[in-house]
Amino acid sequence: MSTMSEKATIQPRPSTAPPRYTIVLTSAISLALGVALASFSLLHSSSNAAGNHHPAAHRVGRLPVMGYNTWNAYHCEINQTLILETTQLIKSLGLSDIGYNYVNIDDCYSEKQRNANGDIVADKVRFPMGMRWLTDKIHSVGLKAGIYSDAGWYTCALYPGSFQNEERDAKLFSDEWGFDLLKYDNCAVPYDNYTRENIIGRYTRMADAITAQSKASGKPPMVFSLCDWGNQQPWLWAKRLGQSWRTTGDIGPNWASVANIINQNSFYSWATDFYAHGDLDMLEVGNGDLTYEEAKAHFTVWSFMRSPLLIGTHLASATSETLEILKNTEVIAINQDPVVGTAVTPFRWGVNPNWSNNASHPAQYWSGESQNGTIVMMLNVLDEPADMFFNLTESPWIRAGRQYSVRDLWSHTDNGTAVRNISVEAVPPHGVVALLLRDAGDEPEGLEPRCAVRDWCIDKNGTLLYGN
Repeated sequence: MSTMSEKATIQPRPSTAPPRYTIVLTSAISLALGVALASFSLLHSSSNAAGNHHPAAHRVGRLPVMGYNTWNAYHCEINQTLILETTQLIKSLGLSDIGYNYVNIDDCYSEKQRNANGDIVADKVRFPMGMRWLTDKIHSVGLKAGIYSDAGWYTCALYPGSFQNEERDAKLFSDEWGFDLLKYDNCAVPYDNYTRENIIGRYTRMADAITAQSKASGKPPMVFSLCDWGNQQPWLWAKRLGQSWRTTGDIGPNWASVANIINQNSFYSWATDFYAHGDLDMLEVGNGDLTYEEAKAHFTVWSFMRSPLLIGTHLASATSETLEILKNTEVIAINQDPVVGTAVTPFRWGVNPNWSNNASHPAQYWSGESQNGTIVMMLNVLDEPADMFFNLTESPWIRAGRQYSVRDLWSHTDNGTAVRNISVEAVPPHGVVALLLRDAGDEPEGLEPRCAVRDWCIDKNGTLLYGN
């Protein structure tokens, strides 16, 4: 959940020229990159470039969920008509064609009290046809449906929670109502002397109930999405219970909130993998006062960290720029990589010393693996345009002595071959550069220095060339 956000659109993109790339061969030689349209799609590429080694290449695991969640755009103002309209928009706008296939109902869908049998009851005014009718409609167009509950007495909006009713509610949500996903929040926590257990115990109750219900019904278990706001180090334990775990508090529709979430995740994005994905909360693309460049950065970070991608936008008024960002298939391909499930991690903080905790100026230089090469993300966290630069071997996923082709995942262009370094001029304020680097063979002979990383660079005869 988060506070109610006002209906808004992305601010128009600036009229300034896009960032300009430079390949740096050595400290004395540089070459302006050319721009050429690419003819391949990452979504359909299955071959690995020479030299890209992935120890987990044999693993095909659970991918991050993609879809829609009602909270950020509508808060409690939901009903069956709105849900069906949103379902149809996901289809008609082409969002379902690229993977957005969950329609998730958040808080406020039920009556304030359980019925005489102890069951949660759908609000009779907002959902007069009932939840089974609604999920059947969603399923009939090829999409899946998600529902919401809480590990406490009540939900965050003070509707019935599931504490002490886990088995009953798991059966209701899955078998009787037909939902495919359960978002599970952490409000209205019972007293310690009543539960005699920690947050792990309360979430384990529902995880066990979902597993038991699946075995009893013979149906696949509901996707279990833990919404615990980053409390009590969930990156260490939540992966045992569900498919995703919230890494922070709620997102807001502004750059300050996005930057703060990026900063917090810089310290534990390493924990994401196929077993469970760190959930950075819903996408605010198209909401609030995010500029076009800020929205691109927001979407890139969520995608590269392999977070669930759940739209929180008023789709009925989504602009072409909002849809352009949400439908960037090259960036989505990183999020939905079936071979590599790990998130990007920082290799240099940039404006701050490494490992700095700074809510407004998070780490700037990130990298990670993908089935098609090394991914690099550069964030300009400043309020003005900035030139950005990194040595290739600062990323642990780059091989020394090799050169790399450069693919820009936002301009959708192939931008030449990089040797040793890459620099980008005039990255917009709060903007992003998203690159895919593919091994392109040995770097040219005769480059100096002989070692890109100079620590203990030594000749085979024992002569120490560089380092201590």
